[in-house]
Amino acid sequence: MATMMVEALGLLAGVVGIVAWIPQIIQVWVHKRHDGLSLTTFAVVAVALTMWLIYGILVDSFAMVAANIMTLSVIGAVFFGVLRIRKNEEKSANDQL
Repeated sequence: MATMMVEALGLLAGVVGIVAWIPQIIQVWVHKRHDGLSLTTFAVVAVALTMWLIYGILVDSFAMVAANIMTLSVIGAVFFGVLRIRKNEEKSANDQL
């Protein structure tokens, strides 16, 4: 019973962590804004989450595995959204020359 409560708490923490990224996703994908976002920071966070994912697999924690996979997906969405916007901006700047 206690193990289920611990895993439930871990899943809840993962969901809250994902919700925290929603404003970034909206800024990037809806408003097409990326100012102030560091892709280097996103890459470092992704590496850290990947290590936590591996740890979760090794200790057999479903909550940790699920939360890190979902968070990596969200960060990936922001990361690739920023890359897409920057590529389009570069293309537009080159077209104007």
